[in-house]
Amino acid sequence: MELFIHLYLLNFIRTIIIIAAIYFVVRLFTRYILPVILNKKIKDMQQKMHNQQKQHQRTNRSEGDVTIEHDNSRNKNRSKSDGEYIDFEEVE
Repeated sequence: MELFIHLYLLNFIRTIIIIAAIYFVVRLFTRYILPVILNKKIKDMQQKMHNQQKQHQRTNRSEGDVTIEHDNSRNKNRSKSDGEYIDFEEVE
């Protein structure tokens, strides 16, 4: 009987130690590692937004100007010899 009490106490202490270790690991992660990761992501997003703003300022046009921009990725599949497809209906 005394053996069971000792085993029960050892398992209880081991469980408490595991829970405490997990708690401290999570606490250290959220205190030191997570802020570093978030700061890196925030700086990347700021740089991306800055680049987008620069690009928008470069292409800033006066009001009333009309520009046509072509999407080259759509037209890569079609060759220049292909014409437009027109669906005809027969009229009786």
